[in-house]
Amino acid sequence: MDYIVSTLTNLLHQTAFLNLTGGNLLMIFVALFFLFLAIRYGFEPLLLVPIAFGMLLVNIYPDIMASPEETSNGVGGLLHYFYLMDEWSILPSLIFMGVGAMTDFGPLIANPKSFLLGAAAQFGIYAAYFMAIFMGFNDKAAAAISIIGGADGPTSIFLAGKLGQTEYMGPIAVAAYSYMALVPIIQPPIMKLMTTEEERKIKMEQLRPVSKLEKILFPIIVTIVVCLILPTTAPLVGMLMLGNLFRESGVVKQLQETASNALMYIVVILLGTSVGATTSAEAFLKVETLKIVALGLIAFAFGTAAGVLFGKIMCVVTGGKVNPLIGSAGVSAVPMAARVSQKVGAEADPTNFLLMHAMGPNVAGVIGTAVAAGTFMAIFGV
Repeated sequence: MDYIVSTLTNLLHQTAFLNLTGGNLLMIFVALFFLFLAIRYGFEPLLLVPIAFGMLLVNIYPDIMASPEETSNGVGGLLHYFYLMDEWSILPSLIFMGVGAMTDFGPLIANPKSFLLGAAAQFGIYAAYFMAIFMGFNDKAAAAISIIGGADGPTSIFLAGKLGQTEYMGPIAVAAYSYMALVPIIQPPIMKLMTTEEERKIKMEQLRPVSKLEKILFPIIVTIVVCLILPTTAPLVGMLMLGNLFRESGVVKQLQETASNALMYIVVILLGTSVGATTSAEAFLKVETLKIVALGLIAFAFGTAAGVLFGKIMCVVTGGKVNPLIGSAGVSAVPMAARVSQKVGAEADPTNFLLMHAMGPNVAGVIGTAVAAGTFMAIFGV
């Protein structure tokens, strides 16, 4: 009888019920809420589903993120090894290669002025950097947090790892990916507040055709120029442009298909679940986390506003030929931000088609955020 009681007691203590804290229950609820948003409303399910599930797993079974030193048998938890690839900047760089292989840079090549809109939208990053320092974060942590303003999850993870801010990587990554998913909710009110209905109705001229040679030379030239000026951007910009060269060269179709499909989705699974698994209650439920989430939202709002404001300036300079709405696409959320520009423009005039025009600033924003990350790394000598 004692053996049976002892066995049942041991089994009971092996369950998660006795180890769950109030914080764990709260994080489980947050994970379920994210899953609801992703599945019911389709808010970036490719991002939110793995992130939310990783969050769910780690708050039920914390050892899934345990390092080998923390376990009795010297074998780390499954998601610990996924997470190491985040810290080593492997997964963020591979994500960039997939994005490059999926993205047509033609609109940016056809309208190089889009680079200015993409650059303007990076204002939110630098505004958040100084605000983070004011709120008590050290300079490296402030830099890692500020990249959230670019709405670029992979770059946020990349910079946090390079600057040694792994303690903040979970909140930073979750905030960045959450804001990427909520672009259709966050951006439209800001865009409508800063533009008139007449401005939103502006129709832009059709973009000129871009030759195959231009599309092939673009990733090569950008890599040479950007990486010569800021070598620290090579892992991100280099992989982005390599993926795009796969796409545009036309001679490595198998590599382009692999990078933009199978490899991309494998990396999303590994990165998403490992990012979600950094949000254990003990690590996530802190005052610093709330500050990071708030700073990320402020940075993203500032970046959107700055892009629209510069779009308004370009509208005036060009005599009304630029719709200011495309400036909001200067954040890095490709192609979500461009779709939002199209949607808001179509609400003002159903015959207005801004998507391809907005893709220019959107692609420029990806490059701009990578450059901003490289700039911070150069400043801190990383």
